[in-house]
Amino acid sequence: MDSDVIVVGGGVVGLTTAVTLAERGLRVRIWSRDEVTATTSAVAGALWWPYRIEPAAEAGAWALASLRVYGELAADPERTGVRWVAGVHADVVLDALGPWAKEVPGLRQLAPEEVPGAYGTGLAARLPLIDMPVHLQWLRGRFEAAGGVFERRTVTGFAEAAARAWVVVDCTGLGARELAPDAGLLPVRGQLVLVENPGVEEWFTAADEEAGETTYFFPQPGRLVLGGTAEEGSERLDADPATAEAIVARCARVRPEIAGARVLGHRVGLRPARASGVRIEAVTLPGGGRLVHHYGHGGAGVTVAWGCAERAAELVGG
Repeated sequence: MDSDVIVVGGGVVGLTTAVTLAERGLRVRIWSRDEVTATTSAVAGALWWPYRIEPAAEAGAWALASLRVYGELAADPERTGVRWVAGVHADVVLDALGPWAKEVPGLRQLAPEEVPGAYGTGLAARLPLIDMPVHLQWLRGRFEAAGGVFERRTVTGFAEAAARAWVVVDCTGLGARELAPDAGLLPVRGQLVLVENPGVEEWFTAADEEAGETTYFFPQPGRLVLGGTAEEGSERLDADPATAEAIVARCARVRPEIAGARVLGHRVGLRPARASGVRIEAVTLPGGGRLVHHYGHGGAGVTVAWGCAERAAELVGG
């Protein structure tokens, strides 16, 4: 065996898990089909918030564990890509959230006149906002500094990895539909628009679950990220022009200056949702090796990455 662990998948969940394992002294390799900046994670917005993720009780604890880590990483935003940014979650009531919300510093219910746009209620918060291309590169660098090895490799099954490592960790996201296999995985298509920032310094979100639409804007370095969609079952990866226009129009109803912002580009990603929630489970492979499944994080992979990585590392063992 030339490795203790092979992590299959190079998105934020795979990288964070690999970092956690490598920093415990294990010999870890990542096998990733794509470069880290070409993964689905690179498309994410990415604001810390438990969004579209189950089971709720565990997700809250995972999210809080991750919040503590992001708080530390925000001390060096240029390297890590993590910044504290203030903003508003519209149509959200504090008392309707889970117990985790009481442990998030500074969450405040707003009066109706304080909420931007035509929304009747909302929350003010100061939360980690992550520049994902920067953060993913930083995670890879941290992993390699801990002795990890990153390899570009397309995986069609886990047998090859199991022949080279004591434990295989499946962080393949939507790819686990075929690899696990797991028919419960469902793509949730997200489309967003990148524009020049006309001076927006705070983020904003509002979700319409029935329509499969979200309205959000996130001020990232060099751009303003506008969104979005939450289209269950759609696997279309090209950007739809009409959808892009609608996204800009919705965001402009909250901040009118967005309407005239120059478009820099479009992005589409497929969130790996799972009907029964996140799967973090160890199983025995036919040859006797251990496979730890770690996928199904939906739209909250960034939010729960560090907490879930700790749980997966417990199943990997020493």
